[in-house]
Amino acid sequence: MRILFLNPVGVLGGAERALLDLMACLRQLDAGLSLQLIAGTEGALLDEARALGVDARLLPLPERLSSLGDSGLRGRGPKEAWNLARSLAPTGVLLASYGRTLRREVARLRPDLLHSNGIKTHLLSPFTVGLPVKRVWHVHDFLSERPLVRVALGAQSPLASAAIANSHAVGEDARAVLGKVPIHVASNGVDVERFSPGAGHRADLDALAGLPPAPEGTLRVGLVATYARWKGHDVFLEAAAWLSRQAPTLEVRFYLVGAPLYRTPGSQFTEDELRRLIGHHQLTGRVGLVPFQADPSAVYRALDVFVHASTRREPFGLTIAEALACATPSIVSRASGAAEALTNGVDAWLIEPGDAPLLATTLRTLLSDSALRARLGEAGRKTAEARFSRERYAREVLTVYRSLLST
Repeated sequence: MRILFLNPVGVLGGAERALLDLMACLRQLDAGLSLQLIAGTEGALLDEARALGVDARLLPLPERLSSLGDSGLRGRGPKEAWNLARSLAPTGVLLASYGRTLRREVARLRPDLLHSNGIKTHLLSPFTVGLPVKRVWHVHDFLSERPLVRVALGAQSPLASAAIANSHAVGEDARAVLGKVPIHVASNGVDVERFSPGAGHRADLDALAGLPPAPEGTLRVGLVATYARWKGHDVFLEAAAWLSRQAPTLEVRFYLVGAPLYRTPGSQFTEDELRRLIGHHQLTGRVGLVPFQADPSAVYRALDVFVHASTRREPFGLTIAEALACATPSIVSRASGAAEALTNGVDAWLIEPGDAPLLATTLRTLLSDSALRARLGEAGRKTAEARFSRERYAREVLTVYRSLLST
């Protein structure tokens, strides 16, 4: 079985880390698989895929195409959508040129199955029409919230042999957009051996953030995410300020771990914006900005509490599974897809998205009770092993592949 993965970017966001875990486990499950990858931009995804033995190559996506996106139209009206659609009109020639190049590459590689891992690559499906290949769209987003994408993918849905959704919520949403396309739910997985508690390396968060060493006994709270505006960095900082006022003697430091990874303009905080927010909340010296970490497992082990603070519903939230696997006590937005597998107060503390006072109150409870943190961490690890292992994830995806190629 020859599988060709298509990914719009080469940077390592959540969808890309999930893809790497999938490719690693597919090789273990079936040594006869031939795995290939095409990415639209340079980045660590290509290098890490090659290290797994995947034939990975760059097919450069023009800058104008790689920076396109309608995610900023969530909740906006038809006028904004129409204005964006008009602005996209000149990209048609670029898209057609790139699509023809992609078609030639796919024809040369002769895969049995195309696994498209992002919206931009789903939209390139028409350029592979006529080639003897099955097409699987891996859906990592709520398509109905993307006004232009919703229409475009709905129109192209007959080209998809099947779709894989990374949570039940995403699956239900995809069914409403993609009509008759078979939708299979396979929650993302992580390497529960790499992401594990215990004696593994713990990151020196203060050194990474350029802060002086914290006093002995200081508790550490962190948000690990790209700088996307909906990831809740502003809510996290507001909660940190609230907690600092309400419990001034509590020795705690806060960390924002990540970077602005994507190219869509206006969709992310800049580092300067975050530093201004830190100053505005009078948190200078209490909040550290830690750059993107290729191995976040060491970050989770260094935290006393992990916070997932996304302000809108999130398709999955891979950092949640990673933190749980490391037995890090976690506060999780109920709006995340990963929360479908969690029980409030048992393996994580679930809160409503965007509620900074509630987040601060929950943090104060957890930081004041080491026994509660230990119980949550232990139960979270068990949930990660049972529900979020990458082996389970890969088995479910391989089952979809085999069902398509047997028909």
